[in-house]
This record gives sequence, structure tokens and C-alpha cells, in this order.
Amino acid sequence: MKPQSRHTRRTFLKQTTAAVLTTTVSPICWPAATGDMPLRLFGKTGENVSLLGLGGFHIGTVREDNEAVRLVREAIDLGVTFMDNAWEYLDGRSEEIMGKALADGYRKKVFLMTKHHGRDKKTAMQHLEDSLRRLQTDVIDLWQFHEIVYEKDADMIFADGGGIEAAVEAKKTGKVRYIGFTGHKDPKYLLAMLDHEFAWDAAQMPLSVLDAHFRSFEASVLPICQKRGMAALGMKSQASGILLRTNTATTQEALTYAMNLPVATVISGMNSFEHLRANIEIARNFKPLTEEERKKILDKTKEVAADGQYEPFKTTNRFDGPIGRKLHGVQ
Repeated sequence: MKPQSRHTRRTFLKQTTAAVLTTTVSPICWPAATGDMPLRLFGKTGENVSLLGLGGFHIGTVREDNEAVRLVREAIDLGVTFMDNAWEYLDGRSEEIMGKALADGYRKKVFLMTKHHGRDKKTAMQHLEDSLRRLQTDVIDLWQFHEIVYEKDADMIFADGGGIEAAVEAKKTGKVRYIGFTGHKDPKYLLAMLDHEFAWDAAQMPLSVLDAHFRSFEASVLPICQKRGMAALGMKSQASGILLRTNTATTQEALTYAMNLPVATVISGMNSFEHLRANIEIARNFKPLTEEERKKILDKTKEVAADGQYEPFKTTNRFDGPIGRKLHGVQ
């Protein structure tokens, strides 16, 4: 499959950046009943997912498997339907735990996503088979290229024999339903993926009160997702917990800000029942921010966010996974 460019990144930025500063939640959020988990449309697919998504990495950090399984199932019982995971999380432990948790009828209650690091077709297909086995499922709802954080990632994926061919084949054979990609480092790498001619279903990116001020995915990538009808998936709403150290925004403000954006879901890492229940309560009580409320939150975080020091996943390699580091020769 030969890569073809439909639009330039510069063109997209000119068309969309100005509008994003006043972007608020689209009218696609509804609770089934008062106090229930709100749902959002998953792009233009017609499906809906929970406003709050369960992060897969943190599930693998729970010491006891049985406890982790209980945590996943409680999340589902309380209305969380979007499940995040990745092939490389904790050497597969996160996927294995989620696979156990989704037994006994729980699989049919969720929208299951996992990610892979295959830049070539062969590696991607192997990762897919590993994930299907660990997750104990025949089909993955959303399969995403993980960590698009290096200059050559997009070219590698769209080269002859590249990972995009695995995505096309996996979707054709019914092993995956939708295709997307993720990245936390720089919007330009996600824009490079969007430059290629492919019908993407989703893109996952940092969306937060900090991101709004520095190397912003909200300003550059999110509008394109809206324009194309892609599901935007928010992550790092609290900058991996670092935001709270700045004493400029609370957990509720951080999650509410991210949920106020036109996203399908906001994925949050939650490895305790207390944390899970607190975040679910915030999601259940979500109300769109007024422009005044939104501006107040941004004003409070502007100074600390200016240079990216509280978003080290953008400014350092510390958050880059070992697979990508090795592939690109990064220490």
C-alpha cells in the first residue's frame, strides 16, 4: 500500500486552529437516567461509549490479579464501557488481567480497545494474535497503532509491507472493527498520520488544561478529528498525576475540562476502588462548562503550563515505551 497525502499539515492548521479556542462539548452526551454514566458517540460509527474510559496500564499495576479483575468488573458494573489496553503494557499482564475480567459475560458489555507497536505488517499481525489470546476474545473493537512519537513512525507504517497493511487485513477478516492511532509527544507526529489517505476511526491524544497551553493537541489535532468524524480519545487529563502537584487545578476541574471537549471518552488510569469511584462520580455529574468557567480554569493553569515542564511525556523520553525506543535507537 503506497502512502498518499490528501492534505498538508499546514493547510489543516490554518483551517482549524483558530476555531478550537472556543470549542466545547458537542451535543452528543446523554445519561440513561439521572445519576447514570453519560454516553458519547464513537465518531461517525453510530456506536456509543462511556464518557469515562478505564486505562489499561494501571490495571496491570494492581498487585493481586483477583483484585484487578474485581476493579475492572466494578468499573463495568458502574457504567464504564470503554476499556483501554496495549500489547506492551507490563509485558502483557494488563491484557491478561483484562481478559480474565471480561469472562463470564463481561466482554459483551464493553467496547474493547488495545494498541500495538507493529510498524511492519508481520510484527503488527503477531501483536494482534497475542492480544486476542491474552484478552480472550475473537474480535477487538478498536485496534490502535501505539505511541506515534517519532519522526519516522508514519512513514514506516505506510511503507510497502508496513503496519497499515495489517490494519486493513485485520479489519477485512473481522478480527478488529475499527482502526486508530495514539501519541503523546508532539501533534506533528499525529498530523503526519492524518496526512496519509486512510479512513481512520479514532485518534488518542493528551487533552488537558495543560495541553491547551503548550504544543497543543487540542488546538491542532482535535479539530481534524471533528471534521472527519473520527472519535477523539482523551488521555493524560491530569498529566499522569503531575498536574495536581502544581496546585492550579483539582481532579474534578481537570476531568471536567477534558470531558467538556468534543471527545468520545476520557481515559483515566485508576488502580484503586477509591480512585475509580471518585472519577465515576465526576463523570456521572458532568455538566458542560460555561465559557467563563472554562476561561477561569485556563487562566489558573496558563503560567505553569507555558514551557511543558509539567507534561514530561511531551518534553522528555521518560514516558516513551521500550519497544519504540529500541526501534528508533533512543536511549
